Amino acid sequence: MENRKGTRLQSTERPPRILSIFHFLFSIFLLGAGCGAPGDPTPPSPPVPAAIVDLTAHQAGDGVELLFTPPAKSISGDKLASAPAVEILRGALKPSGSPDARSFRVVYTIPGALVENYRTKDQVRFTDPIAPEETKVHPGVVVAYIVRTRVSQKRASADSNVVTARVFPVPERITSLHAEVTESAIELRWAAPDHYSTGEALLSFSGYRIYRGELEPQAHEPVSRDLALSKLISPLAALGTASTNSYRDMQFEFGKTYVYVVRTLVTQDGNEIESDNSDPAPVMTLDTFPPAAPQGLVAAVLPGATPGSVVVDLSWSINLETDLAGYRVYRSEQEGTRGQLVTGDLLPTPAVRDTSVQPGHRYWYSVTAVDRTGNESAPCSPVAVDLTQPLP
Repeated sequence: MENRKGTRLQSTERPPRILSIFHFLFSIFLLGAGCGAPGDPTPPSPPVPAAIVDLTAHQAGDGVELLFTPPAKSISGDKLASAPAVEILRGALKPSGSPDARSFRVVYTIPGALVENYRTKDQVRFTDPIAPEETKVHPGVVVAYIVRTRVSQKRASADSNVVTARVFPVPERITSLHAEVTESAIELRWAAPDHYSTGEALLSFSGYRIYRGELEPQAHEPVSRDLALSKLISPLAALGTASTNSYRDMQFEFGKTYVYVVRTLVTQDGNEIESDNSDPAPVMTLDTFPPAAPQGLVAAVLPGATPGSVVVDLSWSINLETDLAGYRVYRSEQEGTRGQLVTGDLLPTPAVRDTSVQPGHRYWYSVTAVDRTGNESAPCSPVAVDLTQPLP
């Protein structure tokens, strides 16, 4: 500005206070943008599965079978989106008999995507193999187990309850199981074992236990020794025991596909222990067995509905098969040949009247039985009917 004499003066006024505050806030914003603001979103932590509380263990062949219910929820109570991976830890006991926490090591991990392969209903069944060499050196050795699960590598669930099992030498597994389908039973045969899996001679055993499962009908792939990898409709279940190396399964149904395994039994410390599964023997039970030939065929010639006509009345004993579908009656004018069907449909009862015969002819009749699968029996003994003579 100018003074009264027209001379320009230099201004000494300061910037407004609000402008200084603006510069201060702007500089904080720039620093925050470069270093990360406290309010930035962070990814959620992966869920931690709830601990398993029902773990059990017992010897199964050359191994220990573990059974437990996998967690369905996290420790916060939320439902797990998918099955967590399972870690099996094996350890030892202290001289006092309590578990040695430092001895536990992960011996197997089941990825979450494969847990379903080991599931039996609501539980997971897994067998940890124990080397026969170990039981040979330390028969009756006690092993301890815990199980834990995890969704991510960051954090696992808490340990399960601790379980123990004693492991003894068992007979070698049976490698030659044969199955044959007969009309009344599936007959199993196998070679008796003569050694332990450790290689030592087997001096005695208490018998065999037979198991059967059901496979999917279209399971054409070879059955794996690890039946958990096979397409089972129903898991292995005990059928019974045998004192010799054979067994007849009479409780089966035609049209189903079964798989059998046999285990040898030995007694240790008063408890029965089973060997490993034998080689599995799959069986497709196709009904290729026809009914028995009908018996007792008799024929009677009777007057027909019109003058001069006749009919042949046939009857025979009823078959006893439970899957019988009906009968077929054949007629021939040449002895020794089956001829033609008297009726196109199966006869549900053991009787029929042939109204298509002609006087002056000789006929030979025979009957067969047919089951629901379509198997046809051999014909019964033929019966001859002579219509060349007039009726009395």
